[in-house]
Amino acid sequence: MSDSSSTRPVPRRESPWGTPQEPHRQPKAHRCNDRAEDVIQACFEGNPFKTVPGPFKLFWRCMRSKPGEEPTEPYTYLDLEPPKVEVKLE
Repeated sequence: MSDSSSTRPVPRRESPWGTPQEPHRQPKAHRCNDRAEDVIQACFEGNPFKTVPGPFKLFWRCMRSKPGEEPTEPYTYLDLEPPKVEVKLE
C-alpha cells in the first residue's frame, strides 16, 4: 500500500478571512464578541438568574442586528466603552 495521501493537494475554500493563499490572513473578532463576554462575566457575578438576563438581552439584540446597528447601551460587567453609532452622510 502506497502513501499517496501525502502527495495529494488538500482542497482549500474561501473563508471569511480570505483565501488561504493570501499572505497575512488574520481572523477577525465577531462584532458581538464583547456582548458575549459580558454575558459570560454575568454568570460569575452573584445569582445568575438576576445577573444574566440584562446582558443576554443586549447580546441577543446585537446578534439579530445588522452590522453597524448594534446596541449602544453600556456593558454591564465589562469595563469597555460601548459601541458608537457611525453616522454616514450621503
